[in-house]
Amino acid sequence: MYNNEKAAKRRQKPFGIKDKTGYLFGDLGNDFTFILSSSFLLKFYTDVMGISAAVVGAVMMAARFVDAFTDVAMGRICDRARPTPVGKFKPWLRRMCAPVAISSFLIYQSSLADMSTGFKIVWLAVTYILWGSIFYTSINIPYGSMASAISAEPADRQSLSTWRSMGASLAGAVIGAGIPLFVYKKVERGGITVTVMRGEAFTAIAGVLSVLCVLAYLLCYFLTTERVIPEHTEKDERGGIGTLLLNSLKNRALISVITASVVMLLAQLTLQGMANYIYPNYYNNSAAMSVSTVAMLIAMFIAAGVAKPLTVRLGKAEVSSLTNLAAGGVCLLLFFLRPANVWVYVAFSFIAWLGLGIFSMVSWALITDVIDDAEIKNGIREDGSIYALYSFARKVGQAAAAGLTGGLLTLVGYSETSAFDPAVLDGIFNISTLLPAVGFILLGLILWFWYPLHKKRVDANVRILKAKRGE
Repeated sequence: MYNNEKAAKRRQKPFGIKDKTGYLFGDLGNDFTFILSSSFLLKFYTDVMGISAAVVGAVMMAARFVDAFTDVAMGRICDRARPTPVGKFKPWLRRMCAPVAISSFLIYQSSLADMSTGFKIVWLAVTYILWGSIFYTSINIPYGSMASAISAEPADRQSLSTWRSMGASLAGAVIGAGIPLFVYKKVERGGITVTVMRGEAFTAIAGVLSVLCVLAYLLCYFLTTERVIPEHTEKDERGGIGTLLLNSLKNRALISVITASVVMLLAQLTLQGMANYIYPNYYNNSAAMSVSTVAMLIAMFIAAGVAKPLTVRLGKAEVSSLTNLAAGGVCLLLFFLRPANVWVYVAFSFIAWLGLGIFSMVSWALITDVIDDAEIKNGIREDGSIYALYSFARKVGQAAAAGLTGGLLTLVGYSETSAFDPAVLDGIFNISTLLPAVGFILLGLILWFWYPLHKKRVDANVRILKAKRGE
């Protein structure tokens, strides 16, 4: 077992606001590049680089095959690594923050727009895989695994999950509200005024976000403290990927929460990504996109305020299920009403974001519940490996959202030249409302009927692990 004077002092530091703030900055760093990709990459490559939406979506989905290896490999590296004087997971934040930022910036090079289509597709594939499958993986998995090392208390982990989600919401607000103000412009096309993206402005903003990404990761590194020092045994060394996958296939809690996360991202990222089409194209109002993002941020902060008391009383899975079923109903109502006024659409979107917000606030605490449950069943704690599978699933959800929306946009005839055709605009509205509705409803049903770690079992698991550790 790793033990020295520095480790002992670190464990004595009480958990508090410094840890929560630092953990918030970690996901702020993550989402300065992740949300930029999930919200704008499809729009940038269709409108600026002139690549078919279906092709962009296919590249993003193909990258997930690489993630199947890199995510799990990184998880095993984390689990087998011996703790350092600052902890087991923190060193990766310092090592990989610059590569993540640089590779993200390289994706959005508008100066290459006049290159051949083949070159631009290869450029997208190489830079996207470098960013998402290699460098983002090498920092996101250790960061996510840190939650179990910062504190062993369930209440503390719920706080970390909430603060992490707040970090993601802040990044989403900066990107979703700020970028449209600078990258869109009005031009005359075919006798009408339309809204189009300025590629050079987007490239500059991607560079600024990359710098902010590095600063956020470093703040996370310096503000958080790893207190839980795991034992490193021969059993850890013998455990292989085959054993991990076999245990995972038998783990109903893990499989169901992974499925829930995939459909959650299908709903969330469709809402975010299609905002680039519903506001500038369908409503011809890019300013409303910024207002919508601010409304999303407000909904997330409301969710952050009510998530803990509701989940303590009723359970994380139970509350998340009910609120997302309600959000699905709101999206269906929006589809049938089809409001002509953009601000009515913004108001309905706010309610949907509020429903999703509860699950967003507790999702990271759910995976620590799954890790605890797996430790009880298998006799070994595998924070990094289980989190790696969860991270991979989230990337699959991201790619599925991009691939599905990209394919559907192509199916309804969307291109740079047909972006304002009435039939295409009608298809944009359908995608923007029906896909999130399906995702929200499936998420609610999965958490209620399939996911087994409801409040009673989670409380029992906490008692078992405390007794095991002599607490």
